[in-house]
Amino acid sequence: TSCFSLTNCGHVYCDACLGKGKKNECLICKAPCRTVLLSKHTDADIQAFFMSIGSLCKKYSRETSQVSEFQEKHRKRLLAFYREKISRLEESLRKSVLQIEQLQSMRSSQQTTFSTMKSSVSTKPYGCLLPPHSSTPDRLE
Repeated sequence: TSCFSLTNCGHVYCDACLGKGKKNECLICKAPCRTVLLSKHTDADIQAFFMSIGSLCKKYSRETSQVSEFQEKHRKRLLAFYREKISRLEESLRKSVLQIEQLQSMRSSQQTTFSTMKSSVSTKPYGCLLPPHSSTPDRLE
């Protein structure tokens, strides 16, 4: 049986023709080249040049589908992860806003109480506190 070789410049030779040429030079274009023996053990990328277009389309369509399914599955996982993370962050934000509102309400209430106490103290005679139920300006010390 005849064996064939492929050059890196893209030419195909049978063994008989390959033997007629110079080593490392293409018989057809005279360019420096390397040759690869074509067999069932040849690299798949090189074998693809000799497959029918229909076979290549089926092969790459199947591979593309597998890649697409893999990527889609991981995209969905990533999306679910980020949705859950967003949900947790929104809940944390909601609790923080509620806590801030409660603290502001407490502060406002305390400021009102403080202002009332301050005005009560400043209206007493001599700026001193009077004992409870007392009308005389005796000083407490």
